[in-house]
Amino acid sequence: MRIFSKNSESVDFCPVRDVFGRIGDKWAVLVMLTLGQTGNPMRYHQLQEAIGDISQKMLTATLKNLLEDGLISRQMYPEVPPRVDYSLTTAGQSLLPHLYNLAAWANEHMRPAK
Repeated sequence: MRIFSKNSESVDFCPVRDVFGRIGDKWAVLVMLTLGQTGNPMRYHQLQEAIGDISQKMLTATLKNLLEDGLISRQMYPEVPPRVDYSLTTAGQSLLPHLYNLAAWANEHMRPAK
């Protein structure tokens, strides 16, 4: 498995760094795991309630980043009031098993601070 390589322009290329750059913060992983648990689209406030201690500002920023990265999708419905649903894209769904493995590893190996 190649972790580090150089492209034709001799610029360092590291897929691992790119992935952690996209999902490296705890909120991105929690949003994706939350969307993956239900398998159904969720509204903004449903996500906020399910995650718990995420601020409105952080949830908004995290959703924006995941949208830009193509890991989640946003569907807006022309209703009054407007309804917006978030769900995992195909790329997000393909990452989900790896996030579950990471979560399982964390549950097994990480101990709460005393």
